[in-house]
Amino acid sequence: MKKLIAFDLDGTLALSKQALDDEMAGLLAALTQVAMVDIISGGDWPQFEKQVVSRMPASANLDNFIIQPTTGTKLYRHRDGVWDAVYAELFSEDEGRLIRESLQKAVEQAGYAHEQTWGEQIEDRGSQITFSALGQQAPLEAKDKWDPDHEKRKKLQAILQGMLPDLSINIGGSTSIDITRKGVDKAYGLRKLSETVGVELDAILFLGDAIFPGGNDYPAKRLGLDTVRVRDVQETKSVITGLIACLKA
Repeated sequence: MKKLIAFDLDGTLALSKQALDDEMAGLLAALTQVAMVDIISGGDWPQFEKQVVSRMPASANLDNFIIQPTTGTKLYRHRDGVWDAVYAELFSEDEGRLIRESLQKAVEQAGYAHEQTWGEQIEDRGSQITFSALGQQAPLEAKDKWDPDHEKRKKLQAILQGMLPDLSINIGGSTSIDITRKGVDKAYGLRKLSETVGVELDAILFLGDAIFPGGNDYPAKRLGLDTVRVRDVQETKSVITGLIACLKA
């Protein structure tokens, strides 16, 4: 029997950087009544607050809800009526400066420096620095068209790996590159989750839309978790409905 259901966010529970719709929020709330629920993604806490936390109905058991921003290098739990950071593994000021400078050089080298952008491209999330090729506020239509086969980001990833060999350079979202400490991916975050909340790995089920070699959800499968690859948000809703029925039985 699974005790904890973990989810990717964008493409799995909601469209990229969009809030959970009412149906998904209600399903997650119902799931918290029968299991622990975790969401792990590259966004920082303010993005989770906007997309997820603010959307939770009063029926949610928030003490059963865990948020893992920045690929699990931070973990938040709801305790005594407030959300509290249990841990946060932050870059030093010098590390952050080196990453930002390397990103600017790599973008020039890859030939992406003159793309149309909407908002800032580089976001320092403390424990993760994220490059969004079209900017943080890019419209979904533009993001979906920019790199559907991941080839543009694979080129940028290779350049950055040469510049920052001691860090992890991961493809994330639909237009982004996430830079973290070496070895940080969703396997790292989910292992930290297991240790922090005291739930064995074989009692965790993970759902994501990118559980394939090279996908940013694939490390969950490599970790040995039971996983469900979903096509889209609608399929996730169907899976959650089934899980609630099964876990209630």
